[in-house]
Amino acid sequence: MAFNGTAEAGNAMDALYSGTDFSSLNWTEQKWVAWYVWWGNPVIATGMISFLMHEIVYFGRSLPWIIIDAIPYFQKWKLQPNKIPTPQEQWDCTKQVLWAHLTVELPAIWLFYPMAEFVGMKTYQVPFPSLSTMSWQIFFFMFFEDLFHWAAHRALHTPLLYKYVHKIHHKYSAPFGLAAEYAHPAEVMILGMGTLGGSLFLCLFTEVHFISFFIWVIVKLFQAIDAHSGYDFPWSLQHILPFWSGAEHHDFHHMAFTNNYSTSFRWWDRIFGTDDKYLVYRERVQAVKAKATSKEEFLKAEQALMDEVLAEGLKAENAVEERSKRKAKVQ
Repeated sequence: MAFNGTAEAGNAMDALYSGTDFSSLNWTEQKWVAWYVWWGNPVIATGMISFLMHEIVYFGRSLPWIIIDAIPYFQKWKLQPNKIPTPQEQWDCTKQVLWAHLTVELPAIWLFYPMAEFVGMKTYQVPFPSLSTMSWQIFFFMFFEDLFHWAAHRALHTPLLYKYVHKIHHKYSAPFGLAAEYAHPAEVMILGMGTLGGSLFLCLFTEVHFISFFIWVIVKLFQAIDAHSGYDFPWSLQHILPFWSGAEHHDFHHMAFTNNYSTSFRWWDRIFGTDDKYLVYRERVQAVKAKATSKEEFLKAEQALMDEVLAEGLKAENAVEERSKRKAKVQ
């Protein structure tokens, strides 16, 4: 195992890994040790690997959707096929996302280490927990974040929070991959608490390693970007796991302005009845499909339904903004 040969690296090795049996570590654990020793400071090392991972995964996972949007063949799986994002929209979205990453997520990443250390989370330590331990912990993080997101997302649709915060995210009634984190910095901070909170909370009851959280964030980025992709393929995960939300579930939220507030799973919307309009819409689509005598007739009728839902969504959005204005006048 190769390390930086400086005296600082040697000091870091002694300070962080004194007494560690390196021969018992697997390849990933050895690279983890090498990273922390090379930086020599766990705060910087944790911050750097977190930020680099986030940027690489976010824009790397968004790139295939940018390519797919540019290829007409894939439009038959596009949920709103008449709304393909333009290159200018993609670029404008990228600039806003980068701004939020630099102004909110980057500072939050640097603050994460002291918070994690305070609640007892392991960071630089090796070996890693077992795969079974990481698996159930990651599922807990997903469960926690999904419930938090459902509640926070509903709150973001209240008049004041919508007008001054969440409205930015609803700029696109037909979302696309890059738009997953297209949001006001305050929204990024609010919803980010759900992503971070589950791991910090679980530390109060059991041992948690940063690697579990690290993998969870990668999973979360894939989920968020795919949910905003605007495509529903026959092999999409929601067709394998009926309780998975996916793009088809979240696309309706952007189109209708309401319903479907959760992220990973459908069950909170079902339990609390915040998918009622969505369920009616799906029933109407199935009825139109059964009645249509040709694919062209079905697509035309489906587009008419989408136009109707979008018009109703714009009315609902305007009503929320009007309530915000009235409250502002009263105050």
